[in-house]
Amino acid sequence: MCHIVAGMDFAMSAKAADYHKRLTDFMTEHVFPAESSYEAYREERGPKDHTVPPVIEELKVKAKAAGLWNLFLPSESGLTNLEYAPLAEISGWSLELAPEAINCQAPDTGNMETLHLFATEAQRKQWLEPLLAGDIRSAFAMTEPAVASSDARNIETTMLRDGADYVINGRKWWISGAADPRCKILIVMGRTNPDAASHAQQSMILVPIDTPGVDIQRSLPVFGWQDQHGHCEIVFDNVRVPAENLLHEEGSGFAIAQARLGPGRIHHCMRALGAAERALALMVDRVQKRVAFGKPLAEQGVVRESIAKSRNEIDQARLLCEKAAWTIDQQGNKAAHVLVSQIKSVAPQVACTVIDRAIQVHGAAGISDDFPLARLYGWHRAMRLFDGPDEVHMRTIARAELGREKSPLASAASRQSSTAVTSA
Repeated sequence: MCHIVAGMDFAMSAKAADYHKRLTDFMTEHVFPAESSYEAYREERGPKDHTVPPVIEELKVKAKAAGLWNLFLPSESGLTNLEYAPLAEISGWSLELAPEAINCQAPDTGNMETLHLFATEAQRKQWLEPLLAGDIRSAFAMTEPAVASSDARNIETTMLRDGADYVINGRKWWISGAADPRCKILIVMGRTNPDAASHAQQSMILVPIDTPGVDIQRSLPVFGWQDQHGHCEIVFDNVRVPAENLLHEEGSGFAIAQARLGPGRIHHCMRALGAAERALALMVDRVQKRVAFGKPLAEQGVVRESIAKSRNEIDQARLLCEKAAWTIDQQGNKAAHVLVSQIKSVAPQVACTVIDRAIQVHGAAGISDDFPLARLYGWHRAMRLFDGPDEVHMRTIARAELGREKSPLASAASRQSSTAVTSA
């Protein structure tokens, strides 16, 4: 069945092309040269120090001055998802610096989307405005260690109304961003009504991180690496917050999660393509310079095949990502949900595969910190789990395919096959 829609056009607009050039210049002139300073600061402070390296704040000032700020949010930048896609991809070339430098870093982007869509005016003023300004950071507390949180209906944390307040009890983990001293607000998902229908039991509420009872117990490493912003395990012990901190209304937590995760998932995929492109660029550079068995690696047939496969896979994934972004722009998140599952199950795998090939041609150097490949691999291997593991997205894709009405071509082919089997 053909899934190409008439009028689908992925050509870069003049506005996007202008941003693309300016962001490319910003990366080459400012971001890449700043990577060594960022790494030196983190190495000097040690893995348990989650303060932001000063170079990030310096980059943010330069990005604001260049008009490269909040590009992810159409209401702020005027960019569509399709126009933003190649820009997010560029930021993926330097995953630890570039997204935050332009205020397009997870989980803040998803939280800003959520506040933009569902917060009251008072909530927007208190939390969205400083997030848009890059003055604070935030975290999203959904995942729990005791349940399979890929199904948000499993969430066990309770948020029970008590007079003018909600009282929160539960344990969350992999709460990205919560270790950063600049993190001031948590969006917490919990069960407000266990007797409601399964999709109406959950709600979301805003919890200032310094609220009594919020206990950040540890930051979890990814393959032994501590991210600057941290991935935290948090216990909520009788945490009391005013009822006006509720987002939208009781029972809307599942719907908010779906609205939040749609754009967030595709933004991750866009950046993953940038990481894959960087890995491929490093691979190409390495094999042209490295000699083994009397000739450059670039002349080895198996190496050339790795390069060719990588180019094919990146470009294929990019087209799928663009199709998903275009569909969100034209028809909304709901219409694009299967496409988002497709690219979410494809892009991280492509990134892992390409990065792994790059590691292989770098030899022992590839698994060291002399190159960014090991950390890139760790992040994108983790990406196959967060925002829904591959298996959940594949289940969504298969269910849609099995439930799809047959096209005239599929119906005719099925009848033909049935007739042939009967005749035999």
